[in-house]
Amino acid sequence: MQPKISLFFKPSTSTSKTPDPPRPSTNLFADENAKESEILITYKRKSRNPDRVSEKVDSSRVMGKAGKVLNKKRNYAQFHLELGQSDFLLHTCTTCGFKYAAGEEEDEKVHKGFHKTHTHGIQFKGWKNERVIDLPALEGGRIILVLDGDPPAQAKKVQEVVKMMEMELGDGWIFKKQCKVYLYISSQRVSGCLVAEPIDKGYRILSSSADGRNDDISTKKARLSATTLQFGGMSFQREITKRNRSEKHIEVPNGAILCEKEAVPALCGIRAIWVSPSNRRKHIATHLLDAARKSLCTDTIIERSQLAFSQPTSAGKALASSYIGTKTFLVYTTIDYDQ
Repeated sequence: MQPKISLFFKPSTSTSKTPDPPRPSTNLFADENAKESEILITYKRKSRNPDRVSEKVDSSRVMGKAGKVLNKKRNYAQFHLELGQSDFLLHTCTTCGFKYAAGEEEDEKVHKGFHKTHTHGIQFKGWKNERVIDLPALEGGRIILVLDGDPPAQAKKVQEVVKMMEMELGDGWIFKKQCKVYLYISSQRVSGCLVAEPIDKGYRILSSSADGRNDDISTKKARLSATTLQFGGMSFQREITKRNRSEKHIEVPNGAILCEKEAVPALCGIRAIWVSPSNRRKHIATHLLDAARKSLCTDTIIERSQLAFSQPTSAGKALASSYIGTKTFLVYTTIDYDQ
């Protein structure tokens, strides 16, 4: 049987009837001292969330474009003053000239090895076939001659020594194919090296160049006027000194060498000579020069006066003057023999 429509609009019995709101009191002047009802409000502190803390810590860092974590907090601590110095953040050894980062273990190790090689010489274990120059006056070492066309191991060692020489003497001119190389071996190290070549002429340097200074002004004392000052029992005399230029004055630029225009015969050209710093003043350079004079020419021993030096430094000038026995020794230019 179909239910009536009125049954659908019948209120539900399960719903509770809401109480009517309280009617306002008609007494407008109620007791003002009446105690109002107290309402207690409590707050509970939330527990710390570790995930939230990590987010705050990570928020101080941001990711760069290249994926590198960058710290947003800037550090203004200053450790160095950059004033245009060439070796900024690098230390330069005053002995060997090597530049390295002080405190870095790898750099310190590399510098230590290079420093020992520079001061004591390049390590040398020896070869099976050595061309040893016999010198009676040589004690505690030996001199080996290396020629063009020798085995690759010997040529490689020569190149290593030449690189060490170029650090002090300049690069690009010391060694050529026609040169003969003399190596001084002591304590399994190359302590000295001489590069020589056959030549046919040299030029005698002038005495003013050999002195290594300008003797352009000679002091000549001349008493032009004398004034005597008397103080009690003491007398003082004033003299005037006049400086006159010598008639034999020769202008010598700093480091330049002046020589005569006319060439003289020479047989042996000393292209370069080098001795490790810790072995200097032990007559090693003298032994190397003796070996060159003895073996450069196969049929004769070259006289000391027939040696000529190329681009001698101040130390080279002193060595040449001492070895030849005169300040007016011979020099030559390597350009004439590089072709």
